[in-house]
Amino acid sequence: MYLLGFDIGSSSVKVSLIAGENGACLASSFHPKQEMKIVAQQAGWAEQDPEQWWENLKLALKDILNQSKVEPHQIDAIGISYQMHGLVMVDRQQQVIRPSIIWCDSRATSIGHQALLEIGEEQCLQSLLNSPGNFTASKLKWVKDHEPENYNRIHKIMLPGDYIAMKLSGQINTTASGLSEGILWDFQKSEVSKLVMDYYGFEASFIPEIVPTFSVQSEVSEVVARELGLAKGTKISYRAGDQPNNALSLNVLNPGEVATTAGTSGVVYGVSEQVAYDPKSRVNTFAHVNHSSATNRLGVLLCINGTGILNSWLNHQVGNRALSYAEMNELAATVPIGAEGLSILPFGNGAERVLENQNPGASFAGINFNIHSQAHVFRAAQEGIVFSFKYGMEVMKTIGIDAKVIRAGKANMFLSPIFRETLAGVTGATIELYNTDGSIGAARGAGIGSGYYKSAAEAFENLTKLETIEPAMSQSEAYQQAYRTWKAELEKVI
Repeated sequence: MYLLGFDIGSSSVKVSLIAGENGACLASSFHPKQEMKIVAQQAGWAEQDPEQWWENLKLALKDILNQSKVEPHQIDAIGISYQMHGLVMVDRQQQVIRPSIIWCDSRATSIGHQALLEIGEEQCLQSLLNSPGNFTASKLKWVKDHEPENYNRIHKIMLPGDYIAMKLSGQINTTASGLSEGILWDFQKSEVSKLVMDYYGFEASFIPEIVPTFSVQSEVSEVVARELGLAKGTKISYRAGDQPNNALSLNVLNPGEVATTAGTSGVVYGVSEQVAYDPKSRVNTFAHVNHSSATNRLGVLLCINGTGILNSWLNHQVGNRALSYAEMNELAATVPIGAEGLSILPFGNGAERVLENQNPGASFAGINFNIHSQAHVFRAAQEGIVFSFKYGMEVMKTIGIDAKVIRAGKANMFLSPIFRETLAGVTGATIELYNTDGSIGAARGAGIGSGYYKSAAEAFENLTKLETIEPAMSQSEAYQQAYRTWKAELEKVI
């Protein structure tokens, strides 16, 4: 039997097909080949038409079925990973009312801050483990305040993965994990947050039926089966936001385990059994994929907006697109740890939650025209990105996440030896790299949810570790000194 995984990102939609018996990826494709359109009608806004997620899913799935030649009835189940925190609203005919307000849209920041103050910080943090912030619930309040005609048409609200499941099956449901990322879940009562719903004045009927993250949540409808080339009744048996799903894809399910990604933005995601929160909401706590009222499995998430986007900016503006990323890495390796006093703050991609929603921008410090070269800039950039991770991980440590081993897919910034070695060196953690991604993880999750796998352990018994990077203890002080220099520059601007 085979398993399908859909990964609904804001840049593209990726689909992978794996063989259930050994976890091997048989085919993988993504669309569009250029980044999906994000509409920003005002500064700080970001919207996407959910229909483009669906259309690109169909294109990628067509590629998969053509490549693999697998018969539709041989596909046991489908898993869905999706961009977190987005708001999708549909009417009674399941038609989208307005474009989705996606994760990187910041229009509701002030709404969430006011809610925190008026509800009370202690009550919010104890019940929600977060400030209402700029998350899904606050985005819905923005619609209520500014677009009442759209608000009054709402039948159900959804996260992006719920929308894809609805398109596949015709049924609307959601998960506790998804509601927690929207700041709509009460961890004290293990139910939809009456606190948030009442404060914002939302109708209880807006919330779909809640189904377990791992379960047969619905099935592919006959009409959609014909449209997509799938078998009617194919099980939809898993869904999760992209960061919890990335952790799942790396078999990060138990307390003390940590996953990370470093693409355009960067994330460190640790699993805890403690119901804990950061009093300043610099890191966020959500229900992990295997959380239940009986067993706490909470995902503590650190997000750094300015990560690979800095490296990309340097490639375009400093390297003039004449250098490959591998060549940039080679140049960076010719420079000693600490880039001979050059520090770069990578915070040039919007307000940073870990900096209490401040937006200091990216900056260079300590430039010496007689010493520093293009190579120094490339090294200082990678170190600055890693140091922002280290800074956030110090916050995570205060609520019980102390990383000894960090798992990541061998992709994006983790392709750089400088990046990997600096992360190991400055944190003292061992880095483990795997050949997996979100769509493959979603496919494995589908196998768990459908019952094809008897346990998560069985689903991941063939997960292959590609590389291990141990911290170089002989260079530990050099990394720590570079970090102290970098942190001193950060403290000047926050």
